[in-house]
Amino acid sequence: MTKQLVDRFNQTGQSTLAVTEVPHEDTSKYGVIDPDKEVSDGLYEVRNFVEKPRPQDAPSDLAIIGRYLFTPTIFDELENTEPGKGNEIQLTDAIETLNHKEHVYAHKFNGKRYDIGSKIGFLETNIEFGLKHPDTKDELRSYIKKNSKDSLIFFI
Repeated sequence: MTKQLVDRFNQTGQSTLAVTEVPHEDTSKYGVIDPDKEVSDGLYEVRNFVEKPRPQDAPSDLAIIGRYLFTPTIFDELENTEPGKGNEIQLTDAIETLNHKEHVYAHKFNGKRYDIGSKIGFLETNIEFGLKHPDTKDELRSYIKKNSKDSLIFFI
């Protein structure tokens, strides 16, 4: 993911962050972009950044996924950002202000993303990596089969 952001930064010379499509009903869990236009395949100029909008207020389903490549100007914006949602200083608010001074681009991430921000996402990630790792895959597979009451686990 980092290489993708570096490549986009080298293309634009501007701050760039990673986004991915999320189910519309999940937009309230993320900062979401309001894309202005797609300037090249998967690279967006952004009109606005919205912190955790209700689904009915979300300007898109493109969620910020916690990977950023900023110009140093972001530090000035963070220093001057007032507490927002949850009475916390929100990075999304600083990005929104930065976007009015210089372009901030959004890059639609290509690849598999692991969301460990939820309990189930954390567990799914660990199980998937555990089943791929040569030191753990056999024991984990055995454990899952032994402890599963669901006969559909045969595919493991």
